[in-house]
Amino acid sequence: MIQAIGLTSMPRRGAPPAVADLTFDLRPGEVTGLLGPAGSGKSTALRLLLGLQAGRGATLVDGRPLHELARPGRVIGAVLGDVPGHPRRTARGHLRMLCAAHGLPASRADDVMDGLGLGALADRPLGTYSLAMDRRLAFAVALLADPHALVVDDPARDLAPREAAWVHALVRRHAAAGGAVLLTGRDPGALGRTADRLVVLAGGRIVADQPAEQFAGSRLRPHVAVRSPYAQRLAGLLADDGAEVVAAGGSRIAVYGADSAAVGEIAHRHGILLHQLADRPATAALPAPAPAPAPGPSAHAVPAPARRRLALPARRPRPAPQRTPHSPLHPLRYELRRCFGVRTPWPLVAGTVLASVLGALLLARGGAVPTSPLRLLAGWPAELPLPAAAIGAGAIGALSYGQEFAFPALTAGFGPEPRAPRLLAAKLAVSGGLALLTAALAALADTAVLRLALGPGRVPDPTALSATTVGWAALAVACAWTGVLAACAFRTTALGLSAVLSVPLLVAPALRALLGGRTGRQFREAGGALWSVATGASRADNRAALATLSSAAQPLGLALALSLSCLVVAFAASTLRARRRGRGPTPIRTAGAGGVDSEDV
Repeated sequence: MIQAIGLTSMPRRGAPPAVADLTFDLRPGEVTGLLGPAGSGKSTALRLLLGLQAGRGATLVDGRPLHELARPGRVIGAVLGDVPGHPRRTARGHLRMLCAAHGLPASRADDVMDGLGLGALADRPLGTYSLAMDRRLAFAVALLADPHALVVDDPARDLAPREAAWVHALVRRHAAAGGAVLLTGRDPGALGRTADRLVVLAGGRIVADQPAEQFAGSRLRPHVAVRSPYAQRLAGLLADDGAEVVAAGGSRIAVYGADSAAVGEIAHRHGILLHQLADRPATAALPAPAPAPAPGPSAHAVPAPARRRLALPARRPRPAPQRTPHSPLHPLRYELRRCFGVRTPWPLVAGTVLASVLGALLLARGGAVPTSPLRLLAGWPAELPLPAAAIGAGAIGALSYGQEFAFPALTAGFGPEPRAPRLLAAKLAVSGGLALLTAALAALADTAVLRLALGPGRVPDPTALSATTVGWAALAVACAWTGVLAACAFRTTALGLSAVLSVPLLVAPALRALLGGRTGRQFREAGGALWSVATGASRADNRAALATLSSAAQPLGLALALSLSCLVVAFAASTLRARRRGRGPTPIRTAGAGGVDSEDV
């Protein structure tokens, strides 16, 4: 059983919380309906339940806090809206990518799609899906790990009646198989026919919690909708006349047991102005919310029934629970499927190689061939801050996290974390491999073009330039890793690529002005001495190592190393801060025996 206890959102700028003191249960084999009009707090309640929004309260799964579960995505599946997948990724590719995150075989994706009627559409891009198809895919994502509970936020909204009926039949089948379902909605009739129990929200508070049969017998009846500036006075007169009156909020009331003619006569007889008087079919009129409690120490206390059910002993409060980020179970497999599940990498690599060839042609047309072998190998004109292949490698790295946050297949705080260290390592490995491939193709293409334009004697052989080749590969990989870490920190591809370009444009000139040439020479000499001590070789035998150190001692190499170090420190600091603060609701405290506070969790 899943228990939501005292869920309360954090108020903003002195406004009351969107939801306050929500306590309800999700029982196996039952569909629990969360009913309320727009703005009543249904979506906020679900996000608090799943720990996706900061607030107070607790979510217990069989008595254990949700944030302590090793894999909460295998316990609760959530449908909170449309699938935020890449529009050019296929449904099969999207689900197989998530199978790697959950540690499931790839065949599980086909089984789920066939069960939900998506088998014939598995190879279509997500951008071509209709609303009904996208809603079915959302259920496929939620059911992929075969969770026991299903949390669904108004899945039938804007759907055709046939698709809406399919949604309600699906949640009923899940409950019939022994699962627990929490389903939100605005239509009392549809939700009353599907759910076994209804929890009614109004103004962010629970105003009714009753079985569906009892709700239908008391609320799903024809009534008269009345709106009047004197609604309270009219309600008292109608109640004295034997009618049942329910406040519907503001100046509105719902009258049961009387028709519009009888209500109009009473209003006319007592001189009460009416703004609306209409007969309504069998739909529910939700009661008005209870007034919010006065602020104080007990404003977030759990209701008495929940306190009796938990029966916790008195104890001192402890710090808020910390949510441990859960990495995908197969991060490298996940990253490979994410990266190559769309065509973006290959056009980017091809465009980068083409731009590098154009740079080599500019070098050839300039007449004065540069003496630096690295510029010849990389097709790097003096007008560019970085060679084209290095910029392309930075773009590949920035896309690894830019697409992760633009199309968030992984949910931060619930299930696998998009910034988990193991996933970061996988992204660094994949982007580094693509950067090496791009650098190798660009070097081969540049060498071939320069030999055709200048002749074989004026272009060095890249296979004979060991130090230059190592430096070129290191430059491409460093740019790719800078893009990965910057996009991870800033959450966008554009800022990740901007961080790569800022290294030669801002960081390197600043280091050059600050350190000067002597520091680079000292760094090269100290590195050569350390290399000689470590390998036991003489200085004359280490020409390749000294050449590599000479390249690394340049302001650009130092700037890349400094930028990578700062980004690694920023990632570690943000990870530690997230672990320390946690992302889920903080624990609530209830009054224990003798007035001593005790925690629920």
